[in-house]
Amino acid sequence: MEFNINTAVPFFSLLTAFIVAYISIPTIVRVARTKHLFDEPDERSSHTLMTPTLGGLAIFGGLVISTGLWINHSLFPEFQYIIASLVVIFFIGIKDDILVIAPFTKFAGQLAAGLILIVFGGIRFTNLHGFFGIHDIDYFSSICITLLTILVIINGFNFIDGVDGLSASIGIISASTFSFWFLIVKEYQFAILGFALIGALLAFFFFNVFGVKNKIFMGDTGSLIIGLILSVMVIKFNQFNIDKSKIFVIYPAPAVSFGILIIPLFDLMRVMFIRLIINRPLLKPDKNHLHHQLLQLGLNHRQVTIIISLVNTMFICFVFYTSRFLSIRRQLLLILIIALVLSYIPPYLIIRKKKGAKLHPKIESDK
Repeated sequence: MEFNINTAVPFFSLLTAFIVAYISIPTIVRVARTKHLFDEPDERSSHTLMTPTLGGLAIFGGLVISTGLWINHSLFPEFQYIIASLVVIFFIGIKDDILVIAPFTKFAGQLAAGLILIVFGGIRFTNLHGFFGIHDIDYFSSICITLLTILVIINGFNFIDGVDGLSASIGIISASTFSFWFLIVKEYQFAILGFALIGALLAFFFFNVFGVKNKIFMGDTGSLIIGLILSVMVIKFNQFNIDKSKIFVIYPAPAVSFGILIIPLFDLMRVMFIRLIINRPLLKPDKNHLHHQLLQLGLNHRQVTIIISLVNTMFICFVFYTSRFLSIRRQLLLILIIALVLSYIPPYLIIRKKKGAKLHPKIESDK
């Protein structure tokens, strides 16, 4: 990769987004404390202290200001529709963080944001890369598949936002993977978008994980924004890989995309499946998520975030390595098998821990 002004701009966007978010968070925390805008711990929460939940406001500000300054609008006609979708998601998230809204209203906002991207922005899948022998798809199928993908990714990140730094770290890792690929293939405008998200998330991560006086949560606003931007990057990643004659092409692009976002996507699938099996409302929160299970094992928030982030990173390395010789179906199957096997480890350890507590109650009580 040759270094020139085009390759430098994405890093300027990262720095700009970081500075904007970093400077704004202490002010947001002060306002939240003055207006008593806190996340109050409940039976599902893994936190014990009341903490401001408006970190998504800083992420939004850093992302929008940075991309507005550094993206070349004439080379990026979809940008205005991405911003329009972000605004919809932003207001839905802010209202939910402050007042709490009905799940249906929240879902309707996500639906509206997705349709803006697809119908007006033209950001949609047009090809399945030979998955089950299917290549080009018709317009209606394209809309349905793309909208489902957007909704799944958005809610996947919303689901994993349960411990300090987790959603932000997975967002940083995933956005970095896509952004560097965009940079290598000279799709600079999408690289700028990704690096701006990374910069905003890095600033938030610092206050969320290491902050004491100015500790803050991203809230639904932040997790929805991460999901929306990464859904755009997933779609464009797959679209740019349709032409197999291009340099650095990824043949099983759909499977690689799934592997990059394995933690939010698989956790969403697993939790939804469990809720269906036990006949529980699909949108009712519970503690069946992976991060909740790791917390039950006695790990703290930072340890949970580090472990899950490392697992996600290993999956990314795995899918890029195997993309050279595996088909989409085989790679997807292998990803799912590995993820399924790994997902049984925390429940197994929890069962062993409970059995040990029953066998040695005095030891556990002494602890």
